[in-house]
Amino acid sequence: MKIGFIGTGNMASAIILGAVKSNFIPGNDIYLYDVFTQKAQELSNEIDGNACATATEAIKEVDIVFLAVKPNMIEKVLADLKEEIVNQKKIVVSIAAGTTIDKLETNLSKQTPIIRVMPNVNAMINLGAAAVTGNTASNSEQVHYIIDLFASIGKAWEVEEKDFSTFTALAGSSPAYAYLFIDSLARAGVKHGIAKDKALQYAAQAVLGSAQMILDSNENPWTLIDRVCSPGGTTVAGLLKLEEEAFLATVVKGIDATIARDEELSQNSK
Repeated sequence: MKIGFIGTGNMASAIILGAVKSNFIPGNDIYLYDVFTQKAQELSNEIDGNACATATEAIKEVDIVFLAVKPNMIEKVLADLKEEIVNQKKIVVSIAAGTTIDKLETNLSKQTPIIRVMPNVNAMINLGAAAVTGNTASNSEQVHYIIDLFASIGKAWEVEEKDFSTFTALAGSSPAYAYLFIDSLARAGVKHGIAKDKALQYAAQAVLGSAQMILDSNENPWTLIDRVCSPGGTTVAGLLKLEEEAFLATVVKGIDATIARDEELSQNSK
């Protein structure tokens, strides 16, 4: 299939570069349009793709149209492109946060195959996590093609749209929370005499390995916690202090706030 990207910002660029690098799709099957034409041209040169002078030119050439624009631009973009997309029976993929399938159908048609994706920033290093769902006009083959595309730059799952807000909190926004946790560990290292750049390396490597351990071992995190904690040791002392300060409950409250905000944005998009 040939894919056209309307918008070539950071997330779109990560998807494109990762998919080409992993040999999921050849660069010459990708068509790019951005209002900043130089950005699209530079990315096209990097992948040996096709930079287009207009969005309609890109749509004409492809099977799948990726909407990679900011959520507040979706309605304007679709108003301009609806006729080409609907009449030419294109598959539409949206990565716009908080933009529901219902809103996309309202601005296109219920007969247009629409696939909504919630990616995360780690797609930039081919370790992304993406939720994928399709409307009733899309078929299983189309949805699984998009799942496979995002699996080429990390992991991807078919997720019901009603769970997108929770997925956003657990995988879309949580990299920022992980960065905060790692930075907090590093600052503690600085407090105790270690240079910040070295403390960041130590903390980031530990968190990276811990995440991989969960994925590789299939063990419950609490089982792994017990393995690290020696009776009367340093780790259990730290864990007890974190629990005394409501670490777990605070994390859950952060997730609750993220879900509430995403649901609010989704309601406003209808």
